[in-house]
Amino acid sequence: MTRDTKKYENLPPLRDIIAEFGLGARRSLGQHFLLDLNLTDRIARSAGDLSNKTVIEVGPGPGGLTRALLGTDVQHVYAIERDKRCVAALKSLGELHSDRLTVLEEDALKFDLNRLPTNDTITIVANLPYNISVPLLIGWLRQARVIDSMTLMFQKEVADRLKAIPGSKEYGRISVITQWLCDVEVTFSVPPRAFVPPPNVMSSVVRLTPRSKPLSPASFETLEKVTAAAFGQRRKMLRSAFKSLHSDPDGLLESAGINPKARAETLAVEDFCKISEVYRSTIDADHC
Repeated sequence: MTRDTKKYENLPPLRDIIAEFGLGARRSLGQHFLLDLNLTDRIARSAGDLSNKTVIEVGPGPGGLTRALLGTDVQHVYAIERDKRCVAALKSLGELHSDRLTVLEEDALKFDLNRLPTNDTITIVANLPYNISVPLLIGWLRQARVIDSMTLMFQKEVADRLKAIPGSKEYGRISVITQWLCDVEVTFSVPPRAFVPPPNVMSSVVRLTPRSKPLSPASFETLEKVTAAAFGQRRKMLRSAFKSLHSDPDGLLESAGINPKARAETLAVEDFCKISEVYRSTIDADHC
């Protein structure tokens, strides 16, 4: 990764950008701006070698992380931003890098990665709006086949859930689905004081690298249903938690080689995949 710092000498400080465009953070958009350029550079470095990569950034705000990404040899950055004020604030940066930066005024939750004009896989690097971070991640996991890696800032409690192991209190539905499709690495944490305004919690940067193939065979849709039922009543035995999912939960679990008296938090990712595949086969049989 290289960085041409001279390109940024004439750019105004981020605090001046915030003042000029009236970028008071909006709670409804989950905004917490990261202004420390040392930290934004560190996030960009955590994403690995971005040379000639197509990068998506979500919620660029005044553009701190955007500057760090454009300071690398990235081929193109697509910054997705809902807030019209932030879109206007990014104009000077867009003019400086008209050939490498495209600002899209859109809702990231509705954005289809396949729309991007590239034949290569996509790298996502973002300080995510916390109020939509998990739905965004689920949407990207559904499109994991076109993603090279994701380096994302989450609330620390969400990051802990992504990395959680069976038997821990953090282990849950998002742990299973994420680890089924990706290798997960929590790279570093960021204190509240680094943001404007400061959130009430610590934050963590997580690097997610999609596997060449899922950890075990399963379909996304059925794995979602199985984990939703299992962790929706995580204190109950699976035989009870799955009553809403299947007419014969004991039979379903035994066919997957799982003890019906087990609880969701004790099962490995591969166990949920086995249940998912048995469940899907029963659905297919019912439709024959």
